[in-house]
Amino acid sequence: MNEDISVLKGIGLTIYEAQAYMTLTSLISSTATEIAEKSEIPRSKIYDVLKGLAEKNYIEIEDGRPQTYNVKSPVEVLSREKERIDSEIDDTITKLTNIYENGMSQVQAPIWRIYGVEKIIAQELEIINRAKSSINMRIGFLFDGEGEALIKAFNKRSSLNVNILASPTCYINNEETDIIKMFKDADINIQKADIPFVKVLISDSKEMMHTYTKFSEDKREVIPETAIGIWNKYEDVARNYDERFMNQLKKMKNKSRQKSA
Repeated sequence: MNEDISVLKGIGLTIYEAQAYMTLTSLISSTATEIAEKSEIPRSKIYDVLKGLAEKNYIEIEDGRPQTYNVKSPVEVLSREKERIDSEIDDTITKLTNIYENGMSQVQAPIWRIYGVEKIIAQELEIINRAKSSINMRIGFLFDGEGEALIKAFNKRSSLNVNILASPTCYINNEETDIIKMFKDADINIQKADIPFVKVLISDSKEMMHTYTKFSEDKREVIPETAIGIWNKYEDVARNYDERFMNQLKKMKNKSRQKSA
């Protein structure tokens, strides 16, 4: 099946409607007979097909003998449909997320192990997207592509209060990466700290992710296949870690002020 036909079907047209609309985009304005011939739609069905397209606001029908069918611009039509679909998806995400979070709150032991770099990063991004007010992170290392993904997520959630304590550098793909510079260039609050080879993400003092991995002996570079994330939704645990984080951040800021005084 033609790829464009598949796309039009995916946004709600029947296969005949998709064929007729595509045909009319090249004809611009035509009769039902010509559209049927060009699109190879049976004449017995073409009038119902064109009526359906008109009802869906893809074409306009001009009275006359015979009637003339005028196509609407694909930019106008498909942009409208894209907005509709995006809105419906956003509504569904909101509804299903509420159901998901309500279900999560019923789980007796809300701790999960997550294996694999891609899944760990995806879970971090989900936590950031779900956060209401704050994200605090301790970064001792980064996976390949993780820093860029985190920065993009933070930029989308500009209203969040984001604090990061991080090691100065780490190795990714045999190259030394300046963690501090990476996040500072993105205008994200980050402080240099003595962080062990571990990563912690805390959201709203309610949930958190610990990430661990083994490292090569030479450059202390991540061995991706050993990565494991511990996602924890015990609020008491997350709150305790968040309090420790904020105390460390406060002490570092006080020391910085004293040095500059």
